[in-house]
Order: sequence, then structure tokens, then C-alpha cells
Amino acid sequence: MKAIDTKMVRDLKHMRGQIIAIAFVIVAGVSVYVTMASVSDTLQTTLQSYYADYRFADGFASLRRAPQGLAERLQEVPGVNQVQTRVSAVVNLEIAGFDQPVSGQIVSIPEAGQPVLNRLFIREGRLVRHGREDEVVLNEVFAETHGLRLGDTLTAIISGRRRTLTVVGIALSPEFLYQVQPGMLFPDPERFGVLWMGHSALAAAYGMQGAFNDVSFTLAPGARLQAVIERLDLLLAPYGSQGAYGRQDQISHNLISEELNQLEIMAFMLPLIVLAVAAFLLNIVVRRQISLQREQIAVLKAFGYRDLAVALHYVKMVLVIALAGAALGTGLGVWMGRAMAELYLEFFHFPFLVYRLDWPVVLTAAALTGGASLTGAVLAAQRALRLPPAEAMRPAPPATYRPTIFERLGLQRLLDQPTRIILRNLERQWIKASLTVVGIASACAILVMGLFWGDVFEHIIQVQYGLAQRQDYTVTFAEPTSLSAIHELRSLPGVLYAEPLRSFPVRLKNGHRSYHTVIEGFPPDPYLRRVIDADLQPLSIPAEGLLLTQNLADILEVRPGEQLTVEVMEGRRYERRVPIVGLAEQFLGVGAYMSMEAANRLAGQGAAVSGAFLLIDERHEAELMRALQNRPAVASIVSRDRAIAAYMDTAAETLLVFTFILSLFAGVVALGVVYNSVRISLSERDRELASMRVLGFTRGEIAYILLGEMAVLVLVAIPLGFGMGAVLSAVSAESLQTEMFHFPVILRGGTFALAATVVLIAALLSALLVRRRLNRLDLVGVLKTRE
Repeated sequence: MKAIDTKMVRDLKHMRGQIIAIAFVIVAGVSVYVTMASVSDTLQTTLQSYYADYRFADGFASLRRAPQGLAERLQEVPGVNQVQTRVSAVVNLEIAGFDQPVSGQIVSIPEAGQPVLNRLFIREGRLVRHGREDEVVLNEVFAETHGLRLGDTLTAIISGRRRTLTVVGIALSPEFLYQVQPGMLFPDPERFGVLWMGHSALAAAYGMQGAFNDVSFTLAPGARLQAVIERLDLLLAPYGSQGAYGRQDQISHNLISEELNQLEIMAFMLPLIVLAVAAFLLNIVVRRQISLQREQIAVLKAFGYRDLAVALHYVKMVLVIALAGAALGTGLGVWMGRAMAELYLEFFHFPFLVYRLDWPVVLTAAALTGGASLTGAVLAAQRALRLPPAEAMRPAPPATYRPTIFERLGLQRLLDQPTRIILRNLERQWIKASLTVVGIASACAILVMGLFWGDVFEHIIQVQYGLAQRQDYTVTFAEPTSLSAIHELRSLPGVLYAEPLRSFPVRLKNGHRSYHTVIEGFPPDPYLRRVIDADLQPLSIPAEGLLLTQNLADILEVRPGEQLTVEVMEGRRYERRVPIVGLAEQFLGVGAYMSMEAANRLAGQGAAVSGAFLLIDERHEAELMRALQNRPAVASIVSRDRAIAAYMDTAAETLLVFTFILSLFAGVVALGVVYNSVRISLSERDRELASMRVLGFTRGEIAYILLGEMAVLVLVAIPLGFGMGAVLSAVSAESLQTEMFHFPVILRGGTFALAATVVLIAALLSALLVRRRLNRLDLVGVLKTRE
């Protein structure tokens, strides 16, 4: 081993405390990247394999009733590869031992085997058999939630008749990775499930022999989805079609795609921030190591080592730290990735999941680490290149001393000597102090960003389900009906208030942009289901025109005062031009709202309602639920409390799990930054502090000088970290925005307090570790120094 390499090994051993702290920061960044990137790759690969193996459709359409002969014409549409027709209906269910309202989507499948598209993965049991009219296959999530097993029975209200159904199979389907009840944005397996029944039995129950009301299709290679949809809509329009749509608009696929997109964004954005902090730390460490080793650098150059060799010596030192951190981070990331993949397996209920760690992920992790580390090292190593041997042989020139601002103001008499030393050093070495402040503030900022998401979800729930959706239950009718249905609801036991709702499917168009959604019509000044503005104040529903949520307006690129083309997809299909009269704030989903009168005119069906929002007396809740379930006209009953629980159990859960992990690592980063800062300061000033001890300063006084200086820097860094954290939080919220989710930037006092507490604890632990070294200062060595 070369002498210069032996020196590097000794330096690393001497700096082991600082190296471990920096390595932990690198481990945090690399492990988070490897975890998120590998899980993202695993889920994407698993999803595509699942879709391909079980023939998930490329497009879908629902209608009222069409003859089976139409399927042949659909098959002949250019660009269509395969077509699967079926019967589908939403039914009320009764499950023994569960007294809350439960509904399900019951879908027909062939009695002779698997459907052509959207095949089932049979986890237990078998498919339905011909002639067994009361056999069903249950979705696994729904079955597990209610403890239903093979041979168990449940009751379904099918076409107004109670039927006892026997469970013969437990299955999964790529079509229902998320099972979302109509009127909900997120799955609630306790209140909604999917059942598959033999086609003949279900068609007979709904009078659909030789007919269908639901169709799925796949595209031929090279076919354009939009062109196929336009042709299919022409064929299906006479049969009450609500418009064909592609896989990207299918709610289960849409939700899981947005989940994976968020995962992919987080996999790159957050580790880069942590590794940037690591690069900053390495730059400081190497710069100050070079300052401390001036004489050693001079000797190396005098003995013939070239400038480049000396600079590479420090670069290699950094690479050793970086590679060690990358190796440990990769190992930890693989372990965490496997654990997180298993979590997602339970979350999405894939039939299989093969964890993948692609070499590009490992190489990217190494490249990110190496790039960040070398950036910090090379900038610092330039000082070694510029240092002439003769100048380096001499000690660094003493700093220029002049009265500090406190002394110029005449305040020095108010302070004791150790405190004056602290203030003098901070003012005279303000660049070093500023760099330390930025490092500590960065750690605080990462903590704020990690904790920020808890505030976001709390705020979303308060606004969405406290200010806007104040109803206890939302009742949806199977068909639009007269206003007398609202009077009937108000007469039911436990109903304190009932507010009407008119909704119908539409396709909103602005030039080449279009969006398939639902227009909801409300009374002029709704009490329960309110539309709010950006200031979270309720809006009056205008007599004419549309209110759009901000995210929907952005998708369609329209603003108030402009007009949209509204294609009504219910009943008689036609288009109307409707003005945009305002924008609404909504964090979950998109929305288009208008007055009930205007909505009914647009739908062309006279005064009708599609459902109602209910405020109830909880003492009569069970009685009310029984009454609603026994009404064939009621298609679905959605609880606000269950909607909140479903949101927290799905969309919020994965982000909160990840941000919890990030917060833990941010604490490690904070400890690493603060400890390194104190340790570097001690390395630079150990001779100075030892001299003070020789001159009569006590151990407590020199500890006060060193740690008091760090305390000042920490207290200055924390508010700066709050500001940096707010910026990072805003950037992360903007990066994770999707069509379905709009994240406000909300930071509460508790988040700042917790972030500050973690930084202060890290500072306290660092102080305790450094305090021990202060007790071992070499006083004899100072007395022998020639200066």
C-alpha cells in the first residue's frame, strides 16, 4: 500500500465518528431510493403481468339493454380485437351478523368456464356451474372482510326479490383491484363487494335473456382508442349507453395508476434531497480536513506527490465513505423494499407478486451517491491543488481581529468572557457559521416535509367532510324519480333533514380536450352538500351555468366566462353549450355542479331527483338502514364516516407509511448533520480549547464556549429550516398532484414544534458525545507546540 493510502486509512480511522454520521445520511438517501424504486418497478411489472395473463380489457361501456346480436356488430368495428358482453347490476346484500347496509356489484360470467376478458383468478373453490342458479363467486377482499367461506350463504335483493346465494368460489379480478361503490371515491370492502354469477341465472333475474347491459373490449394492435370509442358510441347510443371509456378512466385502474405514479415521483425526489445534504456535509468535512492538514499537504508535495495525487487522496477518502454508505443503503433498501412490497400485496390483493431489484436501480443508486459525494469532494479538493508547499509549511495566518458589533455597541460589559468569545467567533467566522446553519436547516426542512403530509390529510378531511360534505348518508336511486321520493325519505324514522340531488353522466368537451364525469345538481343554497371556494366559503349555486372544480377546469383548460360543450350521456343523447360561471375548491376527485332546475333542463327529463343527502338521528340509525335496504328503488347507501375511513385506509395510508419512514430517516440526517458540525468545530479548535484549559478555563467553561456556539447556530437554523421545509413541502405537494387528488400546502404548529424537537434532541445527543471528548483534550501537547 502506498504511503498516501496508508495516511488515508489512518485519517478514516481517526474520523470514524464523523464518517459514521455521514454514512448514515447516505444510507438514509440510498435506502429510501432503492426501496421506492424497486417497489415501483415490482408493482408496475406485476400489474402488467396480471393484466396480460387475465386479459384485462382496454375499454368498457355500460348501457340499459341491448340485444346480444349487437355484439357481432361491435366485434366488426375497426380496431376492436375481442368483445365480452355481460349483465351487471348493483344489488343490496344482507350478511348474517352485520346490520349495516351492504351493497354489491353482481357481474355475469359464463357457466362453461372463464370469461373471454377480465378473467378470474380463483383463490379457493371453483367457478359457477350450469344449472346452479344460486351459486356465486365472491371477491377475496369482501369475503375476508366479512369472514365468508366456501359453502356460506348471503342474501341479495335481485330485481326486487330476496335470493339466498351460496359461495362456491373466492376470486380476484384485474378489473376490481379496487372495489369502489357508486358514489364513493375509495374502496370500502365492509360495505361493498363484487360477486360473479352465472350469466343465464342473472340474465333471467333481470329479464335480460338474449341481451346485455355491459360490454368490455380489447384493441387490435395499432388501433387508436378514441377512434374506436367514437364508433362504439354510435352503435350503443340507441340502447341507453352512458358512453364508452378507456382503461385509463376505469376507476380501479385509475386509482392504482395514480398510486404508482406518486410512488415513482417520491422514489426520485426525496432521496435526491437527502443525498444533496450528504454532499454538503462531505464538502464541509473535506474542506476543514484540508485546513487542518496544511502541513501534511506541504510535506506530501515536498516529497514529490503531484497536486492531482494529493487532490485524489481526498477524493478517494470521500468515495470510500460514499461506497460504504451506498452498499449499506442498498442492503437496507432491499430489506425495506421486500417488506413494503408485501404491504402492497396485501393492499392491492394481487394474486402474485415477485420482488424485483433491477441492476439499473442499484447502478442509479451508486451513481447518485457517487455524483453527490464527488460534487462535494471535488469542490473542496481544489483547495489542496492551489496550496503551494512553502505556504502550506507555515501555520495558517491568524484571523483578522477587530471589535465585534456587540463591542462597538458597548454591550460587552453585559456579557461574561465565555459568551463574548462565542459571539466573536461567530461573527469573525461567519462563512463557516453560515454553512453550518444551512446544514442543520436542511435536516430540519426534511423533517418538516416528512411531517407535512399528516397535516395535509387532516386538513383534507376537515374541509371535504366537515365543510363541504356534511351529510351523514348519501342515498342514490336506481333510476331518476320524482320529488315525492324526497318527501318519502323525510318521513322515514331517524331522518332529520333530506336534501335532493340530481346527477347524470356527461362528457365535457373543450376543443380536442374532453372528460367523462357526472354533473350534480343542488338546491340554490344547499345545507348539507355544499360547494366551497378557494377561501373555503360556501358558494351559492347559480341559476344557470356550471361550477367546475379547479382541477377539472385545468384539465379542460377553461376559465369562468368561457363555454363548454356538454354531451349528455343519459336518456336521449345530445350536446349543449353551457357557460362556466365559477370555480370551486375540492381536494378529492373532480366535480361539475349546477342548480337542480338547470340540471333537469339539461338532462331533458323534467323535475326529477337521482338521490338525496340525509342528516339523521343516530338513535334510529339501525331502523333507518333496514327501511332503506328494503326499498328496491334505493341503489346505494353511502356513509360519510365510512368514506373517511376508506380514504384513510387507501390513498392516505401508503403516503403516511412512507412519510413515517422518511421522518425516521430525517431524524438520522438531523443527528448526522448536527454531530458532524460539532465534531468538525472541535477538530478545528481542539488546540485553542486546550490552550484555554492551560490558561485556567474550567472544563465547564470550554464546553460552554464550544457547545454554546453550536446552540446559537441550531437556534438560528431551526427557523430557517421551517422556511426551507415549507418550500420543499409545496414542491412535493405540487409534484404529487393528480386528477383525483389536489394537495393543499398546510403546515400546522405541531409539525414545526415536532421538527424543532427532533433537531434539538439531535443537538443534545451530539453535545453529550462531544462533551466526553472535551474531557480528554491533550493539554501536554499544547505546551509543546512551537507557536
